[in-house]
Amino acid sequence: MTSAPPVFDAFAPEHRPDPYSRYALVREATPFLDSGFGVEFVTRHAECTQILSETLWSHRDEADLFHPEAAKVDLPTSFLWMDPPDHTRLRRLVSKAFTPKSVTDLRPRITALVAGLLDAALAEGTVEAIEAIAYPLPLIVICELLGVEDVDLVHRVGPHLARGFDPDFVLSAAECAARDEASRDILQHFRELIAERRVRPKDDLVSGLTQVYDSGDVLSESEMLATCVTMLIAGHETTVNMVGNGLLAFARNPGQLALVRENPELAGPTVDEVLRYDSPVHMTTRTAKRELTVGDRTFPEGHNVCVLVGSANRDPRAFPDPDAFDVTRYAGTAPTPRHLGFALGIHYCMGAALARLEGEILFRELARRVHTPDLAGEPVYRPNLLIRGLRELPLTLT
Repeated sequence: MTSAPPVFDAFAPEHRPDPYSRYALVREATPFLDSGFGVEFVTRHAECTQILSETLWSHRDEADLFHPEAAKVDLPTSFLWMDPPDHTRLRRLVSKAFTPKSVTDLRPRITALVAGLLDAALAEGTVEAIEAIAYPLPLIVICELLGVEDVDLVHRVGPHLARGFDPDFVLSAAECAARDEASRDILQHFRELIAERRVRPKDDLVSGLTQVYDSGDVLSESEMLATCVTMLIAGHETTVNMVGNGLLAFARNPGQLALVRENPELAGPTVDEVLRYDSPVHMTTRTAKRELTVGDRTFPEGHNVCVLVGSANRDPRAFPDPDAFDVTRYAGTAPTPRHLGFALGIHYCMGAALARLEGEILFRELARRVHTPDLAGEPVYRPNLLIRGLRELPLTLT
């Protein structure tokens, strides 16, 4: 007699503050579970790692799976939802403008921003930390990097676009309408900015994108628009959540902040632990290009899976004591399994270096300047499933 499959309810509103205990129930029961909406959940680290690492698992179909009506409302797609050779070509062209040096050169600016934000928060005493710290840091950085001057516009449309990455069937009519309007607004803004930078280039990423070429190959306007929107949203919305989740983890585990204070070199490994412990991205889809075997399962060509990043990152098969927040986890000499917060393979996050730099500087300066961030109220989460994070985080800083 076979037991009934476990009920998956990690996305239910009542579990929004802690989906991890619900992930664990399913993960311990099975590595694969039918979601009921056209994709199969993958719950364990080994299977998720294999799927994300192999190019025979396509990412091309996520837009159609989650947003079947996207073409009708001019929602931007990008090389995120492409396979080689298109993905290879566009990523190569974009990387010419988004270089490691351009990120490294931002260290003084990020350090100054962090200092200003923490000084203001400490002067205030009790703050809503998402708006006071987590949001402005990556928002200002990515806008300056791209050359976007209308920061208020990005602040207004960003949350709607981030929510819009969730499957259409979980969105209300009002949320779909807000996403569609936000998409049109930001696309129009970038059309105007790209046209201006073609004539009067500056030292920013949009200007760089208008100039990139490779043996005569250039980015078309539609490719440039999609790339700009993707980098804008991926470059700040996910980092907002990483910072917010990290602040909350430190508030609940003050001894870990003390470790970073005593050992500032732990600030870098802390970024990886935050991404593992409470990942800003909780799921991504893949489609089998041909018959493929993962673990003890063989999937037919065209089968859709949903990699549960949040579940894989808490898998005890990969991580000892996975529900503990441990800033030393990635600091030792012993090999530690990679978290999936930046994905893997050809779709490894292109903005990972920038997110790491922002997180490293913030967590180091937080430990140096703040004794402990104390919760001043209950955290409030956004309804988002894919890009998951806090809407409100009241903290008292001393």
